[in-house]
Amino acid sequence: MTTISTQHLFLVPATFPMLDAIVTEDWASLSRLLGGVDTAEKWMHFPDAMAWMRDYLLEHPDELGWWSFLTIHREDVRLIGTCGFKGVPAPDGTVEIGYEIAPGYQGQGFATEVASLLVEFAFKQAAVRAVLAHTLAEENASVAVLRKLGFQFIQEIHDLEDGQIWQWRLEKPAQTLSVQSNSK
Repeated sequence: MTTISTQHLFLVPATFPMLDAIVTEDWASLSRLLGGVDTAEKWMHFPDAMAWMRDYLLEHPDELGWWSFLTIHREDVRLIGTCGFKGVPAPDGTVEIGYEIAPGYQGQGFATEVASLLVEFAFKQAAVRAVLAHTLAEENASVAVLRKLGFQFIQEIHDLEDGQIWQWRLEKPAQTLSVQSNSK
């Protein structure tokens, strides 16, 4: 899988060596693997999730491109967050996105840029019919990002780890579905 880029960001697909460096907190190795970038303060909020993901992907290497991307700020040459999908598309054609941005880079539109790229990537895949996301059950920056991208609130659900959360959904545009059907 190749790096995805925008005006402000690079989304670099995480490799096993990168995930190992993250899990072992070997920041010098991670920097080398990413071409010399440094890291923003608090760029990663969920280190336990990265360890789980690395271990899961060791058993399911064919899913590597669907899980984690490292978000690099182009101008600052700095790792500012992570993003990706919570697995491959489900049998019903849904895939869930997640993203995090370091506090020093929040409020600048980067989460919207990242989420938009993930949605665009997902909708290019024939197996994807809709993109899901979950947020805390409160008005917050992630809710604003999802609304801006056209996600619709589906329901409030109880998560064993996070408590009450809101579920969001964005359907693949009909013209994208018909183009993919016609190209088969």
